Amino acid sequence: MKKFFKIKAQDKSSKARSAILNTSHGLIKTPVFMPVGTKATVKAIDHGSLYSMGCDIILGNLYHLYLQPGIEILEEAGGLHKFMNWERSILTDSGGFQVFSLNGLRKIFDNGVQFKSVIDGSTHFFSPEGVIEFQARIGSDILMVLDECMPYTDDVIYTKNAALRTLDWAVSSLKKRDRLNIERPEAKKLKVFGIVQGGFIKDIRKFCAESISEMNFEGIAAGGLSVGESRQMTMEMLGYTSEYIDRKKPFYFMGLGDPVGIIDAIYFGVDMFDCVMPTRISRMGSAFTSAGKINIKNNKYSKDFTPLDEECGCHTCASYTKAYIKHLYKSREILASMLLSVHNLQFVIDLVKKCRKKIEEGSFCSFREEFKSKYQENHCKNS
Repeated sequence: MKKFFKIKAQDKSSKARSAILNTSHGLIKTPVFMPVGTKATVKAIDHGSLYSMGCDIILGNLYHLYLQPGIEILEEAGGLHKFMNWERSILTDSGGFQVFSLNGLRKIFDNGVQFKSVIDGSTHFFSPEGVIEFQARIGSDILMVLDECMPYTDDVIYTKNAALRTLDWAVSSLKKRDRLNIERPEAKKLKVFGIVQGGFIKDIRKFCAESISEMNFEGIAAGGLSVGESRQMTMEMLGYTSEYIDRKKPFYFMGLGDPVGIIDAIYFGVDMFDCVMPTRISRMGSAFTSAGKINIKNNKYSKDFTPLDEECGCHTCASYTKAYIKHLYKSREILASMLLSVHNLQFVIDLVKKCRKKIEEGSFCSFREEFKSKYQENHCKNS
């Protein structure tokens, strides 16, 4: 039987590496960016476009899917894959971030979280065991544990209590996984990732990273980063965290989607990413390019009959100009968001693909510096 995670190449000057994930819906080459399909759809993108981009895995969100359409409907449809007619892999987030962002609408207990639906105000409860069972019932390829997400804070007591609760829930999640796996064939065994919390207090972050690494998870995620702190602090804490995790397992940065952030995180050994940023900024008229991020609303693009990025081979850049996309955006045409989403997702997917290639060639660090220099320098000019 194939291993779930196999490292292919390791960069000599950093923690960057290329590897392969093996799920029941196919092989995934890492580093990998996972487009966010929160509600069983990646916004403004059809599956055919995602397949043609080389997208082998997307992310769904248990919190939103639980509320609508509901676990029972997804189960009756034959699982999330069949419900949305997606043939490749799916990672589902437990919805912890969404639940904990509901200030005034949730209560935290030692055995889980009670929250009110933003749809109809009804009351619900997520336990660590329950979110594993829900994700198993809808057929997720990779399941995330319930954790206590935190805002950026320097409150030591709050941070410690949240980290300890996250670790307790991690233990409960693994026990539930093991019970569910008893009846499953080897190829269908649940793959569950633990989440490292600990805020920005190094001793607590280290303790949490080591504790999660000692548990029998299939993968490890860095949580509680990129939550309002400076980018320098994000990368400093990511680099610190990476020193204390089990490097034999895939490492996932939850919620990182800007090009410079991604390439820096790969430097620190991150294998997996997800973020709404590529599609969200598309709906606001922005695009990633090899020369930095641009805003299509800028007047200078009204008569610019060149593609968004001369170096990009996506459908949008091959077929349409900045002037046309600006016209669509100003006219409030849905096609503007669609075309920009295709481009931005392709840009990020291509970036991690290039990183993977450079790691295997032994030239990742020089590629990283060249990319950052060009992107950041030109981003200032294009802003």
